[in-house]
Amino acid sequence: MQNGELNIVFPLNKPLLTIASGNPQKVAEIEAMLGPLPLIIQRQPSDLHVEETGSSYLENALLKAKAAARVTQNWTIADDSGLEVDALNGEPGIYSARFAKTNEEKLTKILASLSDNPYRSARFHSVMVLCNPLGELIKDAEGICWGEILHSPAYKGGEFESLLWVREAKCTYGEFNQEQLSRLGSRGKAARAIAPSLRDALGLKN
Repeated sequence: MQNGELNIVFPLNKPLLTIASGNPQKVAEIEAMLGPLPLIIQRQPSDLHVEETGSSYLENALLKAKAAARVTQNWTIADDSGLEVDALNGEPGIYSARFAKTNEEKLTKILASLSDNPYRSARFHSVMVLCNPLGELIKDAEGICWGEILHSPAYKGGEFESLLWVREAKCTYGEFNQEQLSRLGSRGKAARAIAPSLRDALGLKN
């Protein structure tokens, strides 16, 4: 670093982008969503752990992106997502990951809370952020996928995704293929919304 500026060398003439997540499945999913862009994708260092203490998806996404950007000195994308159930006043929302100790307990808790309530509309809500190598916010975007909560999971061993039936796809969120995740999924919608800013920031060709 010289005079407060970062000297970054792009390997193989492609910009390096860090996904601020240690979850290889999420990293692969976001990489696929950004697939058309000429990028080299890497996930955050394995020893980086960020406590999600924010009061919103945006705050949590920023906490993760800023930390990863400063450690790697790369352009960084992070997201935070949650399930919002209308009849439960938007819960569990940003507390989705901490709603219960296990996935099975999460599903049981949601279904018990709704009981036989016929009003079962819900949505997955994602917020994605792009930070420069200094950890400064460049762009944020959101995506929402609407559906309704089934009375039981569509398959065994699933998470909240196994409960949200998406009428447009005629399946649950957890049964989306990659094309559906990119087109209909909340994270995919956020990724598409942030892609133009990413192209501009990194000087990528359309």
